[in-house]
Amino acid sequence: MGIKKLDKIWVDGSLVPWDQATDHLLAHSMHYGLGAYEGLRAYQRADGRTAVFRLREHIERLLDSCTVCTIECPYSQEQLMTACLDVVRVNKIPACYIRPLIYLGYGALGLGSLEPPVRTMVACYEWGAYLGEDGLKNGVRCMISSIMRANSNAAMNKGKICGQYVSSVLAKRMAVKGGFDEAIMMDPQGYVAEGTGQNIFVAKHGVVRTPPSSSAILAGITRDTTIQLLREHGLEIREESIARDELYIADEVFLTGTAAEITPVREIDHRRVGRGEPGPLTRRIQESFFSVVKGTDKKHDHWLTYL
Repeated sequence: MGIKKLDKIWVDGSLVPWDQATDHLLAHSMHYGLGAYEGLRAYQRADGRTAVFRLREHIERLLDSCTVCTIECPYSQEQLMTACLDVVRVNKIPACYIRPLIYLGYGALGLGSLEPPVRTMVACYEWGAYLGEDGLKNGVRCMISSIMRANSNAAMNKGKICGQYVSSVLAKRMAVKGGFDEAIMMDPQGYVAEGTGQNIFVAKHGVVRTPPSSSAILAGITRDTTIQLLREHGLEIREESIARDELYIADEVFLTGTAAEITPVREIDHRRVGRGEPGPLTRRIQESFFSVVKGTDKKHDHWLTYL
């Protein structure tokens, strides 16, 4: 899934030509992975207008991740929100993925060095369904990864921190090499944590469960959106630990995330989930979500920031 070149990227307060958005090969974050990032989506809605979904919440989490990383971002929340909108406007793209990144640049390479400057950038690019249009429609095949999520004393799981995603990258690569679409990772206690970049929901007998935010997961913004939509549908939602074999006998399983949106899971470890196709509950939540971001839903306009 290549990235198509666009016109501008926002770098340290200015919109610069795409090919000039570069940094030194000795930038600190390139070597050690200390940095914070976010992923947002801008959608073109049914009325033709473009809106960024839950912009404020994403930028709040970005700055929270900086705090966890001991990085002092030189830009305010409002400035970063404006940068996200500006980069979509200048590239004249009605629907896209937005990637803010705050990292340590070139200056010194000591592990604990405080000399490297803090760099900030926001890019956007075209990106369709992360797990494929077929996966969004018919569900994806997953495997349980042998790579675990680290416990909260070994990794700052509530931050979206660059270097921490190495384990996710390895789990994903192993899954793809094994013929699967995605990997599901366990926590140190052996319970279900999340996908490599998505939260997970499990439905059984009309009750929907998801791992609690206190566990070794990122408390996803699409996860929060899904919980709210489930409650609006009158469904029972529980945040509690989920055992591995509960995935195998679930009626429905689906993944949520900015990139993945609401993606059904049809198979786990060569075991069919439910009937081996997206279930009715998953379809209801999918339809509700896409009505909010792409359709005509007006009840949730507080989640949308229009260009």
